[in-house]
Amino acid sequence: MIVRILKGLMLLQLLAVLGLAWLLQQLPVAPWLAPYLALLLALAMVLAARAVLVLHHFWQSRHFGSPVPPAFRLDAAGAVRLFFGELQAGLWTSSWGMLRPRLTPLDAQASSSLPVLLIHGYVCNRGYWTQLSRRLAQAGIAHDAVDLEPIGAGIDDFLPQVHGAVQALCTRSGAQQVVIVAHSMGGLVARAYLRQYGVQRIAHVITVGTPHHGTALANLGLGRNARQMSRPHGQPHPWLVQLAAGERAEVRARFTSIYSHHDNIVAPQDSACLPGARNLAFGGMGHVALASDVRILARVMEEITIVSEVANSVFTANSR
Repeated sequence: MIVRILKGLMLLQLLAVLGLAWLLQQLPVAPWLAPYLALLLALAMVLAARAVLVLHHFWQSRHFGSPVPPAFRLDAAGAVRLFFGELQAGLWTSSWGMLRPRLTPLDAQASSSLPVLLIHGYVCNRGYWTQLSRRLAQAGIAHDAVDLEPIGAGIDDFLPQVHGAVQALCTRSGAQQVVIVAHSMGGLVARAYLRQYGVQRIAHVITVGTPHHGTALANLGLGRNARQMSRPHGQPHPWLVQLAAGERAEVRARFTSIYSHHDNIVAPQDSACLPGARNLAFGGMGHVALASDVRILARVMEEITIVSEVANSVFTANSR
């Protein structure tokens, strides 16, 4: 469904470019404005509209945001890189990555690492994981992803899809457990999965930019899942409160939460901190850019390696 929606949006943007180019040709300066220049100006106007939307998200996220620790504060140049990094990531993901939702097949000998299941966030699909999939394939790590449908369903409605994907990945790889890597809402889906199905099949969960305590920017979102991620009156939605209340300390210990103090969708940004989990803070990257930033990709791969080494050592010890 998300692919059809994105294709529709791409068509609307194309029509907007053509329409603006035609209007520019009707201006008094039209005799000196070549058609290709009109098209370039029209394209620039549409891209500017996308940039304004990203700026608006950054403004909202700071309005509702948590204080940025001194070690993560940005100078002017850092703020510019943050903005353009998020704009580029958003344009690439929505205009290419998620339009071609495919993973990279393994191009190396299978490693001893645990297999990895990728869970995308709100209004996304597996195409969001293009760059991480490439790294996993290069490392010989078996992996798969889910496409959560329908896009506006409640978070608990996605759990059978995740359960089927976990079972299939274990069967395909021959492993007893998998590592889940989840972005944004996907981290909440993973937590809800553990609540319903237990931890037997899950060695570890790595959440990336997940609003564990909700985000103010979801207050006006569409769909039941957006409401569940919201912060009505500045407090986590009752669904989030109930989810947290049912989690034991040993379950939280299976989580690593990676997040950015400059996230432009999760606000307050410290909503991504999950008590009892391993929390790893970064700065200088926006929400969409989290899955393409080389620092985040390297850290996720490192966490997968650590978890796999621990699991292999425990298996070896138990086999003696």
